[in-house]
Amino acid sequence: MSNENSLVIHLLDKEYRVACPAGEQDNLLSAARYLDEQLREVRDANVIGLERIAIMTALNMSHELLKARQAASQDSESEARVQALLSRLEDEIQAFEDARRKL
Repeated sequence: MSNENSLVIHLLDKEYRVACPAGEQDNLLSAARYLDEQLREVRDANVIGLERIAIMTALNMSHELLKARQAASQDSESEARVQALLSRLEDEIQAFEDARRKL
């Protein structure tokens, strides 16, 4: 692995060299810090064994991701409903103005 396309990250006091596209170093470091925090949180909850810590952390993070996706989907659906209501309101206002002009 080329050193110019890799980065050293630390997880649970262990060092890992990972591939990293140019310009993504800061994002990868932020992700590694977040992952390390989550791993430590699970370990500190008395989960024993690196594999079990990793699996429980992955499960927790997957749950967070699914909740965030669901919230984003609901926000998107809410926005679509608001847009539909605004469109109906505009149509009603236009119909009212058209009827008023005919009087």
